[in-house]
Amino acid sequence: MNELELKYGCNPNQKPSRIFMQDGKDLPIEVLNGKPGYINFLDAFNSWQLVKELKAATGLPAAASFKHVSPAGAAVAVPMSDTLKKIYFVDDLELSPIATAYARARGADRMSSYGDWVALSDTCDEATATLLAREVSDGIIAPDYTEKALEILKGKRKGGYNVVKIDPNYMPAPVEHKDVFGITFEQGRNELKIDAEMLKEMPTQNKNLPEEAKRDLVIALIALKYTQSNSVCYAKDGQAIGIGAGQQSRIHCTRLAGNKADIWYLRQHPKVLSLPFKKDIRRPDRDNTIDVYISDDYMDVLADGMWQQFFTECPEPLSREEKRAWLDTLTGVSLGSDAFFPFGDNIERAHKSGVEYIAQPGGSIRDDNVIETCDKYNIAMAFTGIRLFHH
Repeated sequence: MNELELKYGCNPNQKPSRIFMQDGKDLPIEVLNGKPGYINFLDAFNSWQLVKELKAATGLPAAASFKHVSPAGAAVAVPMSDTLKKIYFVDDLELSPIATAYARARGADRMSSYGDWVALSDTCDEATATLLAREVSDGIIAPDYTEKALEILKGKRKGGYNVVKIDPNYMPAPVEHKDVFGITFEQGRNELKIDAEMLKEMPTQNKNLPEEAKRDLVIALIALKYTQSNSVCYAKDGQAIGIGAGQQSRIHCTRLAGNKADIWYLRQHPKVLSLPFKKDIRRPDRDNTIDVYISDDYMDVLADGMWQQFFTECPEPLSREEKRAWLDTLTGVSLGSDAFFPFGDNIERAHKSGVEYIAQPGGSIRDDNVIETCDKYNIAMAFTGIRLFHH
């Protein structure tokens, strides 16, 4: 089959819609369940490339959680602490390596991952399907599924969950095309191999990159390769912890990604871990409530009495001073940028979220200011010489 008709395009008024192979060959995918749409397939094909490259670069099972053609999270299978298991709501599950990778990917930004598209580098097993069965998600792409995993996934969303199998050996043509306003664009595919070899040029005084930092920088850069630009990615412990996508200003995506990284870490604060939730509160409601509790809006919620919907008693607020003190303990964060930093203000913001390692292309006329700001905080920075714009 070299063609698959879709219900509609990006929006219901955009018809007809299909995916097809221009060379007449068969599509490299098989829909095992559901009816994936236009945006689903955009997410599927971008996310599959990301996890395939993560697996190739690290040798570890990889997963991604996609929303609107950018990753909300991406991760490899690094064992998790009990705290991470708790804030990811998987402390009651036995996780396989690929399930661990997905738990990390979804846990990076659970608010954004609501209704995500999932990509797995390895066969979807029962453990991963069991995790997915209780999360709100639109669909999944993987190279294969165990019989039990497929059975579980087919029971999701009243039988309508989208399950796509992709041929892991499929290689697209080296030149790709895209139509915009009736005009065809053509370019060579971005086949750039991202690995630790591109982290050798270090203009900063601190030139120390531990192996864990190299791994996390590679994860950040590969994630950025498939994130709508401008984009910045904070990573730690084998996973993205904050991705800022599609911002017109570099400092804005640095702030956006940094704010997400801060929320990821604040979720681990003892006060958050001990919030007195009522029984049977759904996970999305917990995510939303934790987000409000961490935000500066919580005092307004207290005044409105809304806390009574979710808590058995009114939690003590987390003050700005407490938040800052907790964030000051966040260290060892890696940061990747898809294009050069034009000013040192990006480094100032990154430092506030525990960034100690940076990888960016370099080449700004203000590189000296950026290097100087890194040196101010003893940050080790690599110039990759490679831009990673994705549109």
